[in-house]
Amino acid sequence: MTDIPQQFASDNYAGICPEAWAATARANAGHAPAYGADSWTQAAADGFRRLFEADCEVFFVFNGTAANALALAALCQSYHSVVCAESAHVETDECGAPEFFSNGSKLLIAPSADGKLTPAAVRAIAEKRTDIHFPKPRAVTVTQATETGRVYTPAELAALSDLCREKGLRLHMDGARFANACASLGATPAEITWKAGVDVLCFGGTKNGMAIGEAVIFFDRALAADFDYRCKQAGQLASKMRYLAAPWVGMLEDGAWLRHARHANASATRLAESVADLPGVTLAAPVEANGVFLNLSEPAQAALRARGWQFYTFIGGAARFMFAWDADPERVDALAHDIRACARV
Repeated sequence: MTDIPQQFASDNYAGICPEAWAATARANAGHAPAYGADSWTQAAADGFRRLFEADCEVFFVFNGTAANALALAALCQSYHSVVCAESAHVETDECGAPEFFSNGSKLLIAPSADGKLTPAAVRAIAEKRTDIHFPKPRAVTVTQATETGRVYTPAELAALSDLCREKGLRLHMDGARFANACASLGATPAEITWKAGVDVLCFGGTKNGMAIGEAVIFFDRALAADFDYRCKQAGQLASKMRYLAAPWVGMLEDGAWLRHARHANASATRLAESVADLPGVTLAAPVEANGVFLNLSEPAQAALRARGWQFYTFIGGAARFMFAWDADPERVDALAHDIRACARV
């Protein structure tokens, strides 16, 4: 097997961080009860309760699609609907999983230039139809950080939550890059979740340095009723649950989750600042988390790929570069050097 040079096409390219790896190795020493009845699963759940300063209910699943789909299904009946931004991952990249696992709850799409929902946009959709022939709005889902790398501030989340309470809606957060949002805002996890009115969070571990595993965190325990059955039915109840839970223990016990997110964010800023003075190269979105979206000409993109760089062209055709926990500053600088050279093509 041959490794490829470090790439920034996706933060999913990165390997497992040392803290998650070490905790997994410790969990591998001997036998443990199955299906979450082990000490590692309990320790990880308790770690989240300390982190969020709340007596929350915690579940562990394999991936983000399952986390989001099952969480939204727990909030909705089949005749309900969910308001999301048009670029939200649940809409663009989850293959209808939220609709499938909720037995048909419809996603209602709000236009958004930066991937962020506003109270006005949610209100317009929630009040558009109230007759029995239209799926009844029941939940709002926000992505933190968004698909364009923007982050919701505590005030923005609180404003959305206020509207949700007014309209009888629940607020769900897709936190695939939740750690990066915390690092960007300098806010505590509690401040941008339940203290701002979020009902349920899907906390991403994979993009934060783990191999697999996401945590579904209900701040209102009543909403988590029978969620364990949903996980089982969906094939998300790990028999050897300690291998999903133990990496979280390693990430949480000394703050590695936040430390790695800060490094990833700093790497994104490093690239953006390195090419900021290039004529004809602009940011498609402000750099607020661990992603950089650059408006590059098609010849420049082709030349960059010819030099061996892998990246996606994203919303609006921008070149997307994502940075993970292990981003090598020298490799970031090499990318910046090649962007500068290719921008002159």
